[in-house]
Amino acid sequence: MSGAQAGTPRSRAVRFDRYGDLDVLYLAEVEVPVPAEGEVVVRMRAASVNPGETAIRVGALADVFPTTFPSGEGSDLAGVVDAVGPGVTEFAAGDEVLGWSHSRSSHADHVVVGADQLIRKPEAMSWEVAGSLYVAGCTAYAAVRAVGAGDGDIVAVSAAAGGVGTVAVQLLRLKGATVLGIGSAGSADDLTSLGATPVAYGDGLAERLRAAAPDGIDAFIDLFGPEYVELAVELGVAPERIDTVIAPDAARKYGARTEGSMAATSTEVLAELADLAASGRLTIPIAATYPLERVKDAYEELARRHTHGKIVLVP
Repeated sequence: MSGAQAGTPRSRAVRFDRYGDLDVLYLAEVEVPVPAEGEVVVRMRAASVNPGETAIRVGALADVFPTTFPSGEGSDLAGVVDAVGPGVTEFAAGDEVLGWSHSRSSHADHVVVGADQLIRKPEAMSWEVAGSLYVAGCTAYAAVRAVGAGDGDIVAVSAAAGGVGTVAVQLLRLKGATVLGIGSAGSADDLTSLGATPVAYGDGLAERLRAAAPDGIDAFIDLFGPEYVELAVELGVAPERIDTVIAPDAARKYGARTEGSMAATSTEVLAELADLAASGRLTIPIAATYPLERVKDAYEELARRHTHGKIVLVP
């Protein structure tokens, strides 16, 4: 950071100064943050990348999430407590934690967040999983809760092999639901391993879903786009049992739900997910890891929309 005093502790953070494609991203040298009242500085060990961050960067969500430049990015976080601010008693330097950033700042070497945005990392959990749990986990948790999935329900999930989809499939199975996992033909084995019935997307999908569920589909979770909200309606799913995390216009048109990560953002939900993951009842597949300086490569892989699991930055 220009103008910083000599000897000031230095750190790195992903930044962009304008809306745009991958070329707007760069790695800036910044000062290590200092925690204020109730805050904690975390030395980052892992932070996943998410489609929502791409949407913010290109300006697609400017009306909902306006950006002040220069902007950082990243919500998921996991690392080691570096320092605590006044009033923080629940954490101390050296504690291993995971949580989230509300200020788009976790793609960095250090991040400062409120102590109430962190939980302790279970010892049995890898850093990559810990740094991937918040966005995918809380989004899936909210969607499963929104459609009221329970024992005996048949639930279809679009983009079921992606980061959110793999968590949603497992949470649905834990609730006793039968899951129709919509994905590419190449994802069939992955979906089967998670307990879902794989259904290939593309022409004829409605017929394949009807064949897989001849008595009807009870609920639908859309993680891909508006065409799946329309498909759910076509299949006779009640609008109040359709949840989309990506197509708000279609949701308004048909009366579907739009509950995503913010609807389930709490340390209580995150701790529940962490317990499931640490005990092996919930698997968070890690598709790839990248060092912080290769953040563009991480988002380029994410943009292909064919990864089976999470892509993680490891500062």
